[in-house]
Amino acid sequence: MATEVKLPELGDGIESGDVLEIFVSVGDVITAGQDVVEMETDKATVPVSSNAAGKVTKILVAEGDTVAVGGVILEIEAAAAAEAPAASAPAEPAAEAPAKAPEPEAKAPEKPAPAAAPEKPAPAATAPAAVETPKPAPAAPAPEAPAAPAPASSDAVVAAGPAVRRFAREVGVDLQGVQGTGEGGRITREDVLAIVRSANQSRGGAATGTAAAPSKTAAAPVDASAEQDEYGPIRVERMSKIRKTIASQMHESWSTVPRVTNFDDADISDLEHLRQSSKDDYAAQGLKLTTMPFLIKAIATALKHNPEVNAVIDEANGQLIYKDYVNIGIAVDTERGLVVPVMKNADRMGIPDIARSLAEMAAKVRSGQFAVSDLRGGTFTISNLGAIGGQYSTPIVNIPEVAILLVGRSRKLPCVMPDDSIKPRLMMPLSLSYDHRLVDGGTAARFLNDVIGYLEAPSRLLLAL
Repeated sequence: MATEVKLPELGDGIESGDVLEIFVSVGDVITAGQDVVEMETDKATVPVSSNAAGKVTKILVAEGDTVAVGGVILEIEAAAAAEAPAASAPAEPAAEAPAKAPEPEAKAPEKPAPAAAPEKPAPAATAPAAVETPKPAPAAPAPEAPAAPAPASSDAVVAAGPAVRRFAREVGVDLQGVQGTGEGGRITREDVLAIVRSANQSRGGAATGTAAAPSKTAAAPVDASAEQDEYGPIRVERMSKIRKTIASQMHESWSTVPRVTNFDDADISDLEHLRQSSKDDYAAQGLKLTTMPFLIKAIATALKHNPEVNAVIDEANGQLIYKDYVNIGIAVDTERGLVVPVMKNADRMGIPDIARSLAEMAAKVRSGQFAVSDLRGGTFTISNLGAIGGQYSTPIVNIPEVAILLVGRSRKLPCVMPDDSIKPRLMMPLSLSYDHRLVDGGTAARFLNDVIGYLEAPSRLLLAL
């Protein structure tokens, strides 16, 4: 009896997902818990595993299809049914065994016949024929036994994680032709990049036999993008579910939130001195100490003192909901679009805990292994433009939150000191956008001043509760 593999619940509020990749084919034998498809939801990609073992008999979706939660992905023949033919299979070779047993007896008299004949040329031709015939006969059933699991092993050749598979799709590399250098032959991101670089070199003029194969692999997107409009070549891509979600969220924020942006600078010269003196201690524990943990701590502490900035507007019920917890979202620019993993209860964490949590979040985002729950529950968002370059901007509020702080790249500026002297100071540009329906200009200024005060007096920040 066929067993249906359905799309399970993928998280709160997620009703469907788009099929990114199908990992199995009809006829494959799979195990319970084995990943069968990769789904793309609002902000994350999620591998979906089979809830039973057996043989895939029907695949009901295709790449690019949108599947509702509870929808059937594929059908498999139950493991018990798959075992039945396996039990009868050994019975057949048992029946063949006696049939093959007399064959050696029939060949035994053939041997003395050529031995008795003194003519070597004629018997020599028949003798090898008689010897070769029995050798392939026993050899044939031997490979036939492992031939049954061959489909599974053929799939195992393409051993790559969801993030690597996604990257390969984006650059147009067929993983079937990639030799993995990772553990157990697993394909890594570097392996895919090597194929792309080789293809680029071959297109540049290095036409070698080894470069020709990868060039075919990477040339697929080039050929596919050979479409043209009235002005020249163009490349058309399907809009991903994540990009659709980002577009929808940004449009809703722009059309519903009356946004105002305050710009300011924080003198982080003393903070930078403290960071430089402490980074070796953190490096000894495998942590990279950047300015971001101090900024997160400063914002989390300031939010506790300015609850209006840590709230949401419930227009449907005419309510303002103030959050007594502080969950900081960090906007990350990835190859798939803007992803905002959330650091839970940041106000209760010290600088070392925040640095450790940041490292874990970065590893998840880079590998694409974050869950939908990692993106939920934020009360305030930080956008770090300084990691790319730039100083000020007007960030879009990440609804239903009411404020977002964009951090630019710190740079040294000449500053007038209290004694009227001019000194170079390391200044951090800050841009605070807020929902003017709830956050007034005075509230926003006080919040931003609190953040700046903590950054400019790091000793005060370390003692903050």
